Amino acid sequence: MDEVKRLRSKRKEKRQEALKRVLLEDPFLTDAELAARFGVSVQTIRLDRMTLGIPEVRERLKDVAVRHFDRLRALEEQDLIGEVEALKRDEYARSVLRIQPEHVFTRSRIARGHVLFAQANSLAIAVTDADWALTASALLQFVTPVELGQTVVMEATVRLKAGTRREIVIKGTVAARTVLEGVWTVVLMAHEDALRKKHATGARYKA
Repeated sequence: MDEVKRLRSKRKEKRQEALKRVLLEDPFLTDAELAARFGVSVQTIRLDRMTLGIPEVRERLKDVAVRHFDRLRALEEQDLIGEVEALKRDEYARSVLRIQPEHVFTRSRIARGHVLFAQANSLAIAVTDADWALTASALLQFVTPVELGQTVVMEATVRLKAGTRREIVIKGTVAARTVLEGVWTVVLMAHEDALRKKHATGARYKA
């Protein structure tokens, strides 16, 4: 009996150490996703978190946001798809989106492609450091379907800065599994330039 207890205790310690490592790599994983990953119940994961002093996912997201957040510039917060949880303008941004019933196809319960594209595209705009930014092109691939209830972590990394052009690598994951990847080209404009272009376009249409 003592040997059984010792083995159980050892397995528990190993699982908790692994849990800490996993959440350091991806703090956005939910208890349900962690339970599936470790092959245990959600209650077991909750008890492990409490033992380790790890807060629930909402509190972890808030902590990440406080530590890694510049102010949005290129668009308003209400224009974002998902919640931005990390932002260093002109370098890196990350957002999370919990897939809700309105995001999926009724029959398959798979997330609609345009929802994931919108999350990625708005993040590509958000990561820029300009008054206005417009998507010039996007080359992307949907790698794995996303299901109802899953949380998509979208990351944007600026890999090229050339004048007013930015090349941004986007990667979306669910529980560290890639679901979307692509490269966006975004053009930056100052507010005054954007207004002049808008007025000039309007004048041409009127003519």
